[in-house]
Amino acid sequence: MKTRYRIAEVASLAGVTAATLRYYEQIGLLPAASRTSSGYRMYDDSVVDRLAFISRAKQLGCSLEEIADLTLAWDGGECGPIQDRLRRLVATKLDEATAEISALGTLQNELRTAAAALERHRPVGACDDACGCLPDVVAESTTSPVAFGRKPTKEVLIACTLSSSDMKQRAADWHQLLDDTTARTPLDGGVHLALAATIDVQELTRLVVAEQDCCRFFAFAITVDDSGVGLDIRGALEALEPIFGVVP
Repeated sequence: MKTRYRIAEVASLAGVTAATLRYYEQIGLLPAASRTSSGYRMYDDSVVDRLAFISRAKQLGCSLEEIADLTLAWDGGECGPIQDRLRRLVATKLDEATAEISALGTLQNELRTAAAALERHRPVGACDDACGCLPDVVAESTTSPVAFGRKPTKEVLIACTLSSSDMKQRAADWHQLLDDTTARTPLDGGVHLALAATIDVQELTRLVVAEQDCCRFFAFAITVDDSGVGLDIRGALEALEPIFGVVP
């Protein structure tokens, strides 16, 4: 026999409010509740399980519209169709999250560059091309890969600002991450690394931003397409081997 719950009890079990349950029922995420002779809503264990599924979908970033579609599969009582729909949604949201991480990495890099530029020079009078108030980055096309690094306007000194101990740790971090490299393709002035699906994109973005901050002679682009995640590295070719363990 199924356990019967009042709305406050179900809300407590599901970790939501009674108002949320009423709203879910209104938009069709929950079936209409049965009522007692006194008019109180009553729920059973199936609703508790359904709410747990809805909570999981929300945790994965699904919208209420997407969850409504998922509940159609849930009503079928078979896990397979639910997994199929959820797998497609998760793949899409993973791509979106990867793009957001890359965009935030680009913003972080620009903010660090701006902070450094604003400390270097304070002109007397109007702003000039060295005060940091005016743009000095060539904008990338909106269809290009996420790029890290400035377009050089003059010859860049090939010198890393890290200490020797920090440089060893940085190289170790790169070597550990690039164990997931599945292919290396020469580029004009650099190399493209194809990375395995298991790559930690957040760690990749962190390292790219950190590397460009101390080694301005490199330019990076993280790519995400049908083949997976990739990394383009351009710049001082003689520095590729000791830092990244690759030769174009």
